[in-house]
Amino acid sequence: MGELGHRRTQTGVVVSDKMEKTVVVRVDRLVKHPLYNKYIKRSVKYKVHDEKNSCKAGDKVQIVECRPLSKDKRWALRQILESAA
Repeated sequence: MGELGHRRTQTGVVVSDKMEKTVVVRVDRLVKHPLYNKYIKRSVKYKVHDEKNSCKAGDKVQIVECRPLSKDKRWALRQILESAA
């Protein structure tokens, strides 16, 4: 991947590891409702490049933005923060 510099990073949970060198990571965030001022959980799923196939479903990971690697992959695995089991 080379030098990544100051790129966006996010933390999420691996929900699928069934592809070769790719995992699906769910990133959750809290959004405040404009009228009711209640916090709502919103999530988005990213396809993330995992060069070594080291992630398993349930792992907490940190991902970093990178150049487009395929039609859907724009994120790369930086590190595994917490293993699932």
